[in-house]
Amino acid sequence: MFRWFENRLDPFPPSEPAQPPNTLIAFCLHYTKGAWPYLLAATAMMALIAGIEVWMFGFLGNIVDWLSEQNRETFLADQGWKLVGMALVILILLPGLVWLHSLFQHQSLMGNFPMRIRWQAHRYLLRQSMHFYQEEMAGRIATKVMQTSLAVRECVIQLFDVLNYVSVYFLGTLILVGSADWRLALPLVAWFVGYLLLLRVFVPIMRRVSKTQADARSQMTGRIVDSYSNIQTVKLFSHASREAAFAKSGMSGFLTTVYRQMRLVTALEGSLYLLNALMLFAVGWLSLYLWLEQAVSVGAVAVALGLVMRLWGMSQWIMWEVSRLFENIGTVQDGMATLSLPRRIDDKPEARPLTVAQGEIVFDQIRFHYGKGSGVIDDLSLTLKPGEKIGLIGPSGAGKSTLVNLLLRFHDLEGGTIRIDGQNIADVTQESLRANIGMVTQDTALLHRSVRDNLLYGRPDASDEMAWAAAEEAHVAGFVESLRDADGQTGLEAHVGERGVKLSGGQRQRLAIARVMLKDAPILILDEATSALDSDVEAAIQENFDRLMRGKTVIAIAHRLSTIAAMDRLVVMEKGAIVEQGTHAELLRHGGVYARLWQRQSGGFLEADDAGTVQDQRTTS
Repeated sequence: MFRWFENRLDPFPPSEPAQPPNTLIAFCLHYTKGAWPYLLAATAMMALIAGIEVWMFGFLGNIVDWLSEQNRETFLADQGWKLVGMALVILILLPGLVWLHSLFQHQSLMGNFPMRIRWQAHRYLLRQSMHFYQEEMAGRIATKVMQTSLAVRECVIQLFDVLNYVSVYFLGTLILVGSADWRLALPLVAWFVGYLLLLRVFVPIMRRVSKTQADARSQMTGRIVDSYSNIQTVKLFSHASREAAFAKSGMSGFLTTVYRQMRLVTALEGSLYLLNALMLFAVGWLSLYLWLEQAVSVGAVAVALGLVMRLWGMSQWIMWEVSRLFENIGTVQDGMATLSLPRRIDDKPEARPLTVAQGEIVFDQIRFHYGKGSGVIDDLSLTLKPGEKIGLIGPSGAGKSTLVNLLLRFHDLEGGTIRIDGQNIADVTQESLRANIGMVTQDTALLHRSVRDNLLYGRPDASDEMAWAAAEEAHVAGFVESLRDADGQTGLEAHVGERGVKLSGGQRQRLAIARVMLKDAPILILDEATSALDSDVEAAIQENFDRLMRGKTVIAIAHRLSTIAAMDRLVVMEKGAIVEQGTHAELLRHGGVYARLWQRQSGGFLEADDAGTVQDQRTTS
């Protein structure tokens, strides 16, 4: 039974998530799609439960009147069937409705509904641009995904379930008490008006405080996660105290919002208690007065006082629920600022997969300024022939990495086009574009998963034999066999830690190289790919690197010129422009920027022969 209700609402809908709206109601409605049948079913159950509970108070009044007026000998004969009917309602109908409501709410909605929101929000954010993640803390983003999903669930369920229950209950109470004597309903109406005024004063303030609090909470969490994510840097610079102070500042900011919230809660609770006391006094005094005037029966007095006591207890619960509702509204509004941001880089509706048959790359008069209007790259043109291997050279800030990021479409061009085998990369899907490009970066980050998972990230359908062959080619197999994690898993099953912290820089680099070898994409980008390797390991895998590059179009970035001197062509960049290009020998003969860089790095000991081959005139280079 439980599983049937748990399977009603799919927590992982397969449809591609769209950009959420940036207004509160539209945002909640966006994430409520698919859940409506179960929300409405739970709402209907709750309305019936509230109506029956009020009716039971009315029946209780009838029993009081019967007991004070009717003969004991004929009581069961006169009222027996009514009592049996009430027994069936109490023992069967009401528990059945509560069970059904609970199944819809707890099995169908409470777990699946927020998970559905997390799933859609996470998939939407995974396709956000690199700029988005450069502007936000990872911990802060994750906190907002978790907080907002729960807040949307609470907003919707509280609105449809709790407020529906309260509305039905209060209206039923008003009708039932007023049917005995309309004057008995007056204190309830006055109480309701006062109650609304309290809500009108306190709730908007609590909503603003809650929005500030949600932002402060995510800021606090983001600071803590940032310290943990960069723990090596924290320890390296002996800044544990500084990081503690940084976190304390965030915690203090959060605590300030908590103090503001609790002051409001105290004022609200005291005001509500006074209002409830006034209602009880008014209804009690009026009930006695009307009974003395013989305007109402003893049963009506019992019903009126019973319902007032019930409302007294409910009013505090209602106030908390309404307060929580607006707190959750504040949290949703805070989350919307992050989750509903449009994607800067998105596939066109008609985007098609990229097909790479040869690997020609054309940068055609491209412009890119990071939105600043000028600088970085202006009117740059460069063509890589199929299978050509070029080395990008230039000082930091010359635009080398930007050029690579534009090819990967981490940013969209501000002018010009980039074409691969004649296909504009802006017209193809991002996944197919990056699937055809393998890249090894200087700063290698691994997933906090097993060695196997990290290797297969390059090619998920590869067999263990293929993964192990790539590991051997990248000289990874030796250290992988000796790995053992805290859970006792060894070899390929051993976990490498967050961002690969359990491995040395060289080990991470070799694992990244093996991953790209396994991917075997037709276009290869090497961004300081061997910078973390020692000379022996670099020399050992150089032959495999040559085999990896065979038949591929290659762009290699390196500050150590000896690692790319043998490329087909070297392209020298300065201030976003190409200032020289040619083979190693041609550029040395030209005597320009490259020749000066080479002279500075080699100290005059390394020269090139007429064929462009690097010759070592020392015992070691």
